[in-house]
Amino acid sequence: MSVPIIDLFAGPGGLGEGFSSIEDQENNPFFNIALSIEKTPVAHRTLALRSVFRQLRGTPAVAHYYRYMRGEIDETKFRAEPEVALAFEHASREARCLELGKADNAGIDKEIGDALNGREDWVLIGGPPCQAYSLAGRSRRANDENFEADEKHFLYREYLRIIRKHKPAIFVMENVKGMLSSKHSGSSMFERIIGDLSRPSRDLEYEIRSFVKHGDQNSLDPRDYVIESERFGIPQARHRVILLGVRKGLGTPQHELLEQSARSATVADAIDSLPKIRSRLSKGDTSEEWRAVVQGAATLLSNRKHSEDLQQAKTVMSSRARDAIHGSVGAAFMPFKFSGAFQSSVLGKWLSDTELGGVCQHEARSHMASDLQRYMFASSFAVALSRSPRLEEYPSGLLPNHGNVADMAERKSLPFNDRFRVQCRNFPATTVVAHIAKDGHYYIHYDPSQCRSLTVREAARLQTFPDNYFFMGNRTEQYTQIGNAVPPLLARQLGRVVKNLLTGRVHK
Repeated sequence: MSVPIIDLFAGPGGLGEGFSSIEDQENNPFFNIALSIEKTPVAHRTLALRSVFRQLRGTPAVAHYYRYMRGEIDETKFRAEPEVALAFEHASREARCLELGKADNAGIDKEIGDALNGREDWVLIGGPPCQAYSLAGRSRRANDENFEADEKHFLYREYLRIIRKHKPAIFVMENVKGMLSSKHSGSSMFERIIGDLSRPSRDLEYEIRSFVKHGDQNSLDPRDYVIESERFGIPQARHRVILLGVRKGLGTPQHELLEQSARSATVADAIDSLPKIRSRLSKGDTSEEWRAVVQGAATLLSNRKHSEDLQQAKTVMSSRARDAIHGSVGAAFMPFKFSGAFQSSVLGKWLSDTELGGVCQHEARSHMASDLQRYMFASSFAVALSRSPRLEEYPSGLLPNHGNVADMAERKSLPFNDRFRVQCRNFPATTVVAHIAKDGHYYIHYDPSQCRSLTVREAARLQTFPDNYFFMGNRTEQYTQIGNAVPPLLARQLGRVVKNLLTGRVHK
């Protein structure tokens, strides 16, 4: 029988997706998501839909799911199909919309108990919300008198309470790297969390191990718990603290470490195979108007003598502007056939799904003309110099009208010097975070001829969500879910380590 998983603070299901992809020797699922809990209604809807897909996959009824993804039937007709209705009934028990810390603990404990059905060899996964630990969040709230009282500092205690009550054989907890330096009332939050998790109660102890270095909490440095995703085949430099808790007294062997990839996956590896589309214009959105804006960007670089770097960027801008002929702005679903080379690559095998017959949620955002011209410059600069330009390197005609830019010449340092950031094609992306929902300035596509920020599907691919993963809600909500998630392909590697632990495979 498959090993039960309880997924707390599940978001759209990145951790669960990776674990549920692990198979046993007979190609049956090794893990089963018995229960996932998420407080945000729209992310919960995504979780439920993914549960439906897992149940339908491998049966003729999965065709209804693909029809829904392609927009051939609406949600009402999709749910009306008998097999789909039955799958949603199961999903309503598996994926629960509850807020840990505020919901009824007795009720949650009953649901966990029912889901486990007496199993003791089960795994707890999840990542308590990280806003109180993140460096950006702490910076924004540096003068906030209520910051110390923020309940998010202690949401890990809900995770701890369930460990104490239900005693998983193994747990996996993920959080931001800022947890290592976060303090509360002058004391280290990380030390407090490690101490609590290693001994949840008098008669219950755990070794807190690392996925990337052998040892336990007594011998490991806090930085040894950080996983740098780009080292493990993820096309994104996402650095996160991930703890492996192993219950003492079970005779669990030493675990295998994550195996580093031979080369880093790049942004191009993840998204270059997708259909080329142009951005939208917030005012006047015909192809001709868009092209005029893009091609006009080069004219904002005056004919005066430029630095060598700027001159190289101008040369690329001039040539790429002529190539800016893409008419499509994308669509909720685009029929498309991916190349065999992409589908046979390691990343392509994980991401692609030939049954889908195209790509969904690949629609460009709308941008102001002035921002598009900055995108054109920035992406051209990145093509020429293999890096994104700093704000101080922008020509004056392209500088944004912000107060912190106006007196740039008099300042030694400029806040948000990389507020316009190109995701360079031959490198892993910078961390995809929930802020991508606010604007696309930090997520500019590397191709000047497309002149836009990343689409939902491109962000999902950088997070390694398979193409058949459908995000519910509006576009802003879709971006937010993606930015808050754990990369499923990384989670799959974590799951493989946990599987080998549970089957008694000894590290050599």
